[in-house]
Amino acid sequence: MRKIAAALLIEIAFALNAAAPVSAESATANDTARFLAGLPPVANSPLAILTQDPLWQDHARRFNSLFSREDSNTLSRVRAFSKEHLPDKHDTLLYFFSGPDFLFATSFFPTASTYVLAGLEPVGSIPQLTSMSMPTIEGSLRNLENSLGSLLSFSFFITKNMKAQLSDGPVYGTLPVLYVFLARTGKTLHDVAFVGLDEKGNVQVLDEPPDAGVSNQKAIRSAARGIRIVFSRESGPRQTLYYFSTNLADSSVAHSGFLAFCERLGPADSFIKSASYLLHGSGFSRARAFLLNHSEIILQDDSGIPFAYFDPQNWRLQAFGRYVGPISQFAHHGQPELAQLFYKTNAVPLDFGIGYRWRRNESNLLLAVKGATN
Repeated sequence: MRKIAAALLIEIAFALNAAAPVSAESATANDTARFLAGLPPVANSPLAILTQDPLWQDHARRFNSLFSREDSNTLSRVRAFSKEHLPDKHDTLLYFFSGPDFLFATSFFPTASTYVLAGLEPVGSIPQLTSMSMPTIEGSLRNLENSLGSLLSFSFFITKNMKAQLSDGPVYGTLPVLYVFLARTGKTLHDVAFVGLDEKGNVQVLDEPPDAGVSNQKAIRSAARGIRIVFSRESGPRQTLYYFSTNLADSSVAHSGFLAFCERLGPADSFIKSASYLLHGSGFSRARAFLLNHSEIILQDDSGIPFAYFDPQNWRLQAFGRYVGPISQFAHHGQPELAQLFYKTNAVPLDFGIGYRWRRNESNLLLAVKGATN
């Protein structure tokens, strides 16, 4: 009887320990990003002890393998493409319909001082991991791995899958994904703030996550809610990443302040990938016109701005890869004129896959440079 009682006490103690918070100390945003990314935080971080957990070590090994493969197969080649074909980049990079895809943004445009990403996915939140139990942390790590699967396998997020995978639990939304991509691309996080925009595009710093609920009145008034992250790479200059959860359709973007905010940033480069061909329709005419009017460089796959909108008197156009038309889901968005450009100009081959046509011999990119005619 005593043995049974002793065993029961041990089980209870184990259960209480597993459910208890890890520490009362707070971890920095940079340490949190590294921990979620499967990279060790600084030695004196309250999260350092958690890296001794076998489950975190398994998580680190999986991410090491995934990101090493992605860098070898795709990202290193994207960086080489950028150096060769995008030499005159500007300070601002606009990436509409991006979701949390900072990975490709920084690989194509590594020197931007300001990145503006936008999508429908919620900003989310990352509570202090030190206040969470180990089972909760471990579940969050598994959820994060699952949410990144499609981008690292196919170069784009499957929105409905990511929405389900990152909607539950205390660590949710786009923020943890952004943390992982920042850490895995060698960035150091210096400052993180939740923000909203008024109708004139002014930035308002919020006291709590935009998705937190009715107590955050500033977030409720703003149709563009997001996160601002200041970071740097090694000893390089500080850069700023904005992600806004906002609807870019004409009926919403006209009053959200988002385009006014982007306009204040001056001449920009724009990147569009896996954008569901939304800019082909009449419902996104404001976003389309803004990108054409305010971008000096536009790099996109065929899901971006339709080829017919690029006046050859105003844009120098260069084709890369192979245009084989949209996937079956978007078959009605085929562009015969774009196909002719790829055929007549002997498009430069791509040695990486990107977009919905993610296989290397099927991917396409169009580079449009303003003010340099063909």
